[in-house]
Amino acid sequence: MAQCLLFNRAGQFGFVYRYKKGFDYQQKCGLVNVKLKWAKDRALDGVVAGERDVRAACILVSMISSTRQCRLPIYHLSHRRGQLGLPHDLKLSTFVRRYPSVFHESYVFDSGGTRVPCIGLAPEALELHGEELNVFEENQMDIINRLRKLLMLTREWTLPLQTIDQLKWDLGLPYDYHASLIPYHPELFSLVNLPDDRVGLKLLSWDDELAVSELEKNAALQQNEEDMKNGCLAFPIGFTRGFGLKRKCMDWLKEWQRLPYTSPYTDASHLDPRTDVSEKRIVGVFHELLHLTIQKKTERKNVSNLRMPLALPQKFTKVFERHPGIFYLSKKNDTQTVVLREAYDRQKLLQRHPLVEIRERFASMLRKGLLDRSRGLYKTSEDSDLEHERLNDVYDDEMSDNQCISEEESYCDLLSKYDSDEPIHDPR
Repeated sequence: MAQCLLFNRAGQFGFVYRYKKGFDYQQKCGLVNVKLKWAKDRALDGVVAGERDVRAACILVSMISSTRQCRLPIYHLSHRRGQLGLPHDLKLSTFVRRYPSVFHESYVFDSGGTRVPCIGLAPEALELHGEELNVFEENQMDIINRLRKLLMLTREWTLPLQTIDQLKWDLGLPYDYHASLIPYHPELFSLVNLPDDRVGLKLLSWDDELAVSELEKNAALQQNEEDMKNGCLAFPIGFTRGFGLKRKCMDWLKEWQRLPYTSPYTDASHLDPRTDVSEKRIVGVFHELLHLTIQKKTERKNVSNLRMPLALPQKFTKVFERHPGIFYLSKKNDTQTVVLREAYDRQKLLQRHPLVEIRERFASMLRKGLLDRSRGLYKTSEDSDLEHERLNDVYDDEMSDNQCISEEESYCDLLSKYDSDEPIHDPR
């Protein structure tokens, strides 16, 4: 288990920092040039591993279940491939066939009399999706408040829908929240046209009760009264077992923890972006943002385009590297995923949202289907398998020849709306 360095009145997090230097003095101090090394954390890597397939499968289930017959031709699904986050070299038919416990293949005839592969859902997958819809309904206010708090973090209480779409899985929003959630709360949300011709979601009213960060909520139980009075709240910190922290880094970290804490819900325009005080505010913003997610993690690329809405300076995602005791950057799934360390005890999520259980059951269903398929339990006959393979590959090739170029262009157009100040993969 990670060794914890920090605060708890009962001694859980170690030591407490008790003095505060003047705010003006701290504002004059520039960023300290300290870089802590990245160390692999197998437990947190395990939290991230497999997430991509679970997310893609859940999105496909939502797409298919929204149709009248609960099945869709594979070319309809291929049009929405960009939403799944699957590798570009992985055929959609290959992914679907990998999990026969969730997806069933069948065929329909198009207007020209050609057999077209169709993807339907297994009864168990439909049943579990129904339970997921019930969880959405029972926790609707919690989900709405997460969205409200996200918008309250922004400068104008507004975010483009594309940005929210990138975060909706992590926030626990329904796949079709545009239609199933937003229109039913006109007193809270409004769709607006942004200057760049995109559509944005605007929060219509501020709620002081929501404008309290998770760190502030926990401060009364975990921190020293004098620190609370002075506004010097410290973040819980833990490192991977065996992580070596040099003395100068330890001294800098102690001093940094003593700096004033600026709530992510308050205006920080007065802070000099070249100081450690400003950096602590940035850490506070992402600390709160990750707490808004139901599994306390998100891909780095999902937040790299939030600089303007959150009023952050250039190179703001560098805080993930500078503070490995607060954030862990997993490199699983050919991307970088930011995980909030304090939210996990090894691989155990300490605060479990009801949606987490649904996703874990989906993951279990995927694993079972993959295992049963490897045992040949889903195999009917060699001829049938060859016919399935031939038809799907032919259809995939037709899609590749006729539609992949346009799909890639549309996918690139979508990604162009997420222009970032940071690359997805930082050079090491």
